[in-house]
Amino acid sequence: MSHPSNTSIIAIDGPAGAGKSTVARLVANLLNYTYLDTGAMYRAVAWQALENGIAPVDEAAILETTGNLTIEFGPLLPDITQTILVNGRDATEAIRSPEVSSITSAIATFASVRQLIVAQQREIAGSAPLGVVLEGRDIGTVVFPNAMLKVFLTASTEERARRRFEELALRGTPAPFSQVLRDQLERDRRDSSRAASPLVPAADAVEVNTDGHTIDEVVQTILQLHHERSTDGDSNNTRDVGAPLAASDAPNNTRDVGAPLAAPGDHD
Repeated sequence: MSHPSNTSIIAIDGPAGAGKSTVARLVANLLNYTYLDTGAMYRAVAWQALENGIAPVDEAAILETTGNLTIEFGPLLPDITQTILVNGRDATEAIRSPEVSSITSAIATFASVRQLIVAQQREIAGSAPLGVVLEGRDIGTVVFPNAMLKVFLTASTEERARRRFEELALRGTPAPFSQVLRDQLERDRRDSSRAASPLVPAADAVEVNTDGHTIDEVVQTILQLHHERSTDGDSNNTRDVGAPLAASDAPNNTRDVGAPLAAPGDHD
């Protein structure tokens, strides 16, 4: 299987609601790179399991479903949306339903399922003509541990819950903020404590806090990091976020950048 060179891989990880999808899509679009929403792949498995009447705790049946699944991603459109086909059916909206969301993180804890999905992610990335931007939970730690640029997006729990609350309202499926916050905390617990590929930043990832800044600020920070890494191999992991990024900047491991980053997929 072919793989893109490490210098053309941007891995963006982080918890639900940190803004990964919005930022990753914009970065991919600006660089003309392939965009891969890895969270959508687990959502596709969850959706198909629901369609087949499979209980989310039935690992053997979920694994069989995953093995029989064909997931196709369309190109990014001008509005940075992307069509997702599951076994030939347009499931773009269906995989974002509250029902699917409620079981996706549980299904993603199965190591056997993750193994199949990671293999598919590497295959898709290997066919990228230029480079690829992948966003998820374990891109920099498991899927592409040698990626040239690894970014770990974060935001406060309350901010991420607020984004989810607003997204649900926009989708016509509102929920009380207290419930959204509880769900967010449970999702964080599952993602960070699962045995298979827990959510943790890679040791060499640049941490970017998305509280309180614009989407453009976050995107420009990542583009600057990409430029630095691809031109002179700068490996400084931590820098002051608000400052202009130059190769001579003093080392600093965290970028403090943030904004209301609520878009479909940001809560994968």
